[in-house]
Amino acid sequence: MCGIFAYTGKKNAAEVLLDGLTSLEYRGYDSAGIFIPEAGTVKAVGAVGNLKAKVPQNFKGQSGIAHLRWATHGEPTEINAHPHSDCAGEIWVAHNGIIENYKEIKDKLIKKKHTFVSDTDTEVLAHLIEENLKKENDFEKAVIASLREVRGTYGLAIAYSKEPEKIITGRMGAPVVLGLGENENFIASDPSPILRHTKNVIYLRDGEIAVITPSSHNIYTLDHNRVIGTPETIEWDISQAQKGGYEHFMLKEIMEAPEVLKNTIRGRLIVKDGLAKLGGLESVADKLRDVKRIIIVACGTAYYAGLVGEYMLEEYAGIPVEVEVGSEFRYRKPVIDGDTILLAISQSGETLDTLEAIREGKRKGALALGVVNAIGSTIARETDAGIYNHAGPEIGVASTKAFISQLTALSLITLFLGRQRQMSATMGKRIAEELLLLPEKIEAILGQKEYLQSLAEKYADSRDFLYIGRKYNYPIALEGALKLKEISYIHAEGCGAGEMKHGPLAMIDENFPTMAIALRDSVYEKMLSNMQEIKARKGKIIALATEGSEEVRGVADDVIYVPKTLEMLSPILSAIPLQLFAYYFARQKGLNVDRPRNLAKSVTVE
Repeated sequence: MCGIFAYTGKKNAAEVLLDGLTSLEYRGYDSAGIFIPEAGTVKAVGAVGNLKAKVPQNFKGQSGIAHLRWATHGEPTEINAHPHSDCAGEIWVAHNGIIENYKEIKDKLIKKKHTFVSDTDTEVLAHLIEENLKKENDFEKAVIASLREVRGTYGLAIAYSKEPEKIITGRMGAPVVLGLGENENFIASDPSPILRHTKNVIYLRDGEIAVITPSSHNIYTLDHNRVIGTPETIEWDISQAQKGGYEHFMLKEIMEAPEVLKNTIRGRLIVKDGLAKLGGLESVADKLRDVKRIIIVACGTAYYAGLVGEYMLEEYAGIPVEVEVGSEFRYRKPVIDGDTILLAISQSGETLDTLEAIREGKRKGALALGVVNAIGSTIARETDAGIYNHAGPEIGVASTKAFISQLTALSLITLFLGRQRQMSATMGKRIAEELLLLPEKIEAILGQKEYLQSLAEKYADSRDFLYIGRKYNYPIALEGALKLKEISYIHAEGCGAGEMKHGPLAMIDENFPTMAIALRDSVYEKMLSNMQEIKARKGKIIALATEGSEEVRGVADDVIYVPKTLEMLSPILSAIPLQLFAYYFARQKGLNVDRPRNLAKSVTVE
């Protein structure tokens, strides 16, 4: 969840590192710090801008490490900010992850007269390397010996003032990528801070360490065996990770939805035959024919995409589906066999809980598939097969365009598996044709953004919100509520409209508005009845309705219209106005829409 960035080369390291930290802020932060061997250390609480304001003009050098912290152990203070050092102030460590056995290591080191200044788990690693350096008399060997002793997760950048050109990294459960330039090299939590310098990267695997200098990079295992890393080329460029004239990344990413959908389906539809051509699944196509059950694992917004996928796959592919929260999956005893698919959904491809669910499923014989946006990510590498979203980088913490892409990818997988089974060519062709029409329909919804802004302003004083839906749009009610609460910090909850009478209806009064997803589909009349129940309790209603559904106006206080599409694809359209509503609602409150408090983009710790 934290962001690490390191540089060694010929440029002014302070400028490179501070610029890189800015591009990592979307991962979440509460403090930041930088260490340059020739200059020293500067730390600050809050955003990178606070750190920049404290860095003096003469703070220069040609290598260094930097860090954005998202607090786990210890409050967000300058003392707890990374990088952390040993007693002598010579070894400095920036760390993403959690050292689980830090307490026992710390107790052992205190007995050896080490003095600790922070409340963090990370500081023990700097002191442990210091202690092992006394025995090994070699920086690299001391790091390897130390990493063998720690338990937990880590993505690291480690600097030693006596060897200033050399930086060491290691990975265990937290992402690390090497950037390979000309006479300069980089270490980062993800490619975003590297992109303006090079597109050539190597993704480290768990249990690997790497040593970089301006002219070299070497990768080893913790047994000090050499590893030959294969460089990859990043597909996207730096302009995709910039705002492009929009006030916030979140708005830019919502507005990119039509292009994202096109990119997700590009080259993947054979319309005349009603087929999906998914190259990432071809290697396991024969196995997929015999699969008896699918378990979808995901977290947060991706979990809600999985719930929509459950409806799609059961109705059109005829396969029993379960959807599990990744953070709970491995603490159960899931019943899995060789006829089970474990389908993981993750934008970053690094979500630790989802990754561990994959590993648990594979241990029990499941075929692991992935729907992942980040190429080269851990989940993409550890699954047996899968498909990429091709949504491009998503910087806003609240997922928007990735969610649209995930729903689209699940519809493609449904078409692929459905046509392997009982789905007719006619039905397959209808789905394929409608997918091609969706970008234009999304454009029509985006054209209503001023109206959605006015609605958000009208309801911005609300302290509570209820979102309701049925069938395919029940998960969209959950997702709509999540969007509102994660960026505006008000109480919002989603529920199946049929559950209203089993509890949620008690909350309704004139000050508790409801967003009702009432599209003209197989449950339309039931949704109208639920809206009447709310109206009878004097509740305000915003209805999301299909174009032409005039009867909704007789029940709702306000109506948002979306174009008609197939019921299974309707969540792709209904999600868009809820994203825009949440965006404008939070903006009306003057909040940091892209970086909501307490949240991080990529959750790489438990």
